[in-house]
Amino acid sequence: MESGDLELGELLTAAEAAPPGESVDVVAHDLQKRFGAEQVSFLFVDLIGRRVVRLAAAGGDAADDVEPVDLQNSVYDSVLQSQRQHVEPDGQGGLRVITPVSNRGDCIGVLEVTLQAADETVLRQVRDAAHALAYIIVTDRRFTDLYHLGRRTTETSLAAEIQHQLLPSAPCCEAPQFTLAAGLVPADDIGGDTYDYTLDRGTLHLSITDAMGHDTNSALLATLLVGALRQARRSGCDALKQARHAHEALLSHNRGLATGQLLCVDLDTGLCELVNAGHPRPLRVRDGVVEEVGLTANLPFGVAAPTPYRLQELQLRPDDRLILLTDGMQERAAADVDLPSVIHETRALHPREAVRSLTAAVLDACRGTLRDDATVLILDWHGNRRSAPDSRPADRSSSGGPPGSGR
Repeated sequence: MESGDLELGELLTAAEAAPPGESVDVVAHDLQKRFGAEQVSFLFVDLIGRRVVRLAAAGGDAADDVEPVDLQNSVYDSVLQSQRQHVEPDGQGGLRVITPVSNRGDCIGVLEVTLQAADETVLRQVRDAAHALAYIIVTDRRFTDLYHLGRRTTETSLAAEIQHQLLPSAPCCEAPQFTLAAGLVPADDIGGDTYDYTLDRGTLHLSITDAMGHDTNSALLATLLVGALRQARRSGCDALKQARHAHEALLSHNRGLATGQLLCVDLDTGLCELVNAGHPRPLRVRDGVVEEVGLTANLPFGVAAPTPYRLQELQLRPDDRLILLTDGMQERAAADVDLPSVIHETRALHPREAVRSLTAAVLDACRGTLRDDATVLILDWHGNRRSAPDSRPADRSSSGGPPGSGR
């Protein structure tokens, strides 16, 4: 075992022994002990992805904790986009080292360290410490609100609090077959949007939903909807059965209506089974061309009508990009944004950066004041390198009775 591996193991052991809110302190102490690091701090990316908030280690400069830093065009933005360590003189004879803190593509933030000197071995071990810090934070944020508070740069309403708790803890995920990223820009009066994903051994499950109404009413409706979808999904249901279960839940509790798009992607073949419940159609980038995917839209969840949900199929090809969105990305002032053009211009970017570009374009068009939530989820399909599935898209209708009924 190399010394670096041993020190990394010791770091993780020290983190487990410390209180969950002191992850940065543990890493700072480790870097001080090994390399004489002087200033160590961690900068969170906020919920909107536009600013970073500094959390200094214990004993650091308390002034560092005060004001968020604009991310755009900053060195932190460059580090997060490139996922590469940045080293520069600190102006006092030392080095300022900024390293991404990421986990499976989720950019949690950056680790900033001041060193008197550093060779490639030291820089590599700082990168290892930043990688360990990502895992430590992912683990420790289950036990403390510190890392949740660090991502908030504006006051949160009750409806927004409910909405945030419905979302996955990581807005980005990387795997051999795919990369996905999502972003939600809430309206001033929360509009009920959610997105969700999970990965099992053979299937990637995705959903994007929009509960009707605003404020706490839409947040509560979204809670019921997401809860019903997760219950069905965790019971082994496919997209069609998930749709029926969600529909029945909204009818049974008489909570209102919601649109949604549910997808189950086979990780071996790229075959995607999906249900569209009154939701905007996805967009797809294939061979550099942006096009709307021609899907049949069923009625929204909660509509008491004897119409069966339709299970459709979409074959993903390697290098396809699939974009799911809510109507807040297209309505009112947001309609001024030429989404296909922005999607085309950002097609070479990581989905995480493409999401930021799309939501920023909508936010700018609305002059920072959204009247409806704007949500986008981007899936890049890399494909199963061991197989070459047929690439022809198709769709099929399910047989049976009305939504929520047995076949």
